[in-house]
Amino acid sequence: MLVMTGTGTGVGKTVATAAIAALALAQGQRVAVLKPAQTGVLPGEAGDLDEVVRLVGKDVTTRELRRYPDPLSPEAAARRSGLPTVGPGEIAAAAGELDALHDLTLVEGAGGLLVRFDPQGSGLADVAWSLGAPVVVVAEAGLGTLNATALTAEVATRRGLNVVGVVIGSWPAEPDLAALENLRDLPVAAGAPLLGVLPAGLGEADHDTFAEQARTGLSPWFGGQFDPEVFTAEATASQ
Repeated sequence: MLVMTGTGTGVGKTVATAAIAALALAQGQRVAVLKPAQTGVLPGEAGDLDEVVRLVGKDVTTRELRRYPDPLSPEAAARRSGLPTVGPGEIAAAAGELDALHDLTLVEGAGGLLVRFDPQGSGLADVAWSLGAPVVVVAEAGLGTLNATALTAEVATRRGLNVVGVVIGSWPAEPDLAALENLRDLPVAAGAPLLGVLPAGLGEADHDTFAEQARTGLSPWFGGQFDPEVFTAEATASQ
């Protein structure tokens, strides 16, 4: 199981989640993606999990626990809409059910580790801790990302979480100096390896192109053969 978080919104977290799912599916893994809370999307509209299915195909199992129309944190969106919140216990139970039937379960958060799911202040960090699951941080390329990544890693460390690596979720076609420096500095900021670099616009690709570019972007870091248990053990040992 991997918990997917971001340094903020719009950094390519869903694309990175889909890319890891595609790599695992291509190697015969049974894959599930859990979205505890989808915000800013109306009932019947396409959400993040629909995007995952569009990119990687219907072999992936998906489950969404809550959906809120307002583009806010899950807790604030639930409060404004009068809909029930979702807490770490319910999320952990759903993740456990999926994980019992799959080789890899990806839990995709909303925003960063501390974004609130419920009025008690529970966030993705609490979910990851209750699951005992390692965390992948998705970051953007450019100025400011080192500070955001370092703060995310610091929160994870304080909460007793294992950050196993960073994925750059949207690599520019013409990277500037700051982006190029990220390749060296992001692992230092995260205290964990760089796991992949995914090109900007990858989320607009068709299924075959997405699978190829996901493999190209992730395989050099994951070592080609993606075994979730082996990967987690190796990434932990490398810190």
